[in-house]
Amino acid sequence: MVMFSATWPPSVHQLAQEFMDPNPVKVVVGSEDLAANHDVMQIVEVLDEHSRDGRLVALLEKYHKSKENRVLIFVLYKKEATCVEIMLQKGGWKAVSMHGDKAQSERTKALSLFKKGGCPLMIATDVAARGLDIPDVEVVINYNFPLTTEDCVHRIGRTGWAGKKGVAHTFFTHRTKGLAGELVNVLREASQIVPEALLKFGAHVKKKTRICFSFISRI
Repeated sequence: MVMFSATWPPSVHQLAQEFMDPNPVKVVVGSEDLAANHDVMQIVEVLDEHSRDGRLVALLEKYHKSKENRVLIFVLYKKEATCVEIMLQKGGWKAVSMHGDKAQSERTKALSLFKKGGCPLMIATDVAARGLDIPDVEVVINYNFPLTTEDCVHRIGRTGWAGKKGVAHTFFTHRTKGLAGELVNVLREASQIVPEALLKFGAHVKKKTRICFSFISRI
């Protein structure tokens, strides 16, 4: 039996304990600390929630000026994905969204349009953060920070594939200030700039084990 996990939160640790042999062979790939892809330039912007829409449009004018390169915008909630999609469409941007409230056929169509370039701007919840083959995503924009730093690393991992460079631009607000310390560590590990505004939230990190593992047990 082989088990793979990109991160090592308590829920995955518990799952491994339930299904694996008592003393499995443990293989660690890379660092034992939570780490993002070093081929991705991370930019964290601390701002007020009400200013996100304006900043998002400004970033699209910078990162998606050609309206041909793939840009993936992550939001936290399903309704938020629809709201951002409508807002951008009203502003003249060709965009699609993918989230859990859409039928499977709608999600498949949106993903196909995004992958084939018919609509290279997509807004998605974390349903698109892992497990999907979406090549050549140049920019990831985190409209809001996810519930865990592990999810942020997965989002960032949608760009910078196969040795290519990518950009991940993250909006950070006071609502997720409890995760500031973990984000600071991720930025520092990847030699990225840590904004002073982020440090003002504090750098305390609740200790927990998170590593990139595969488990092998002999049957």
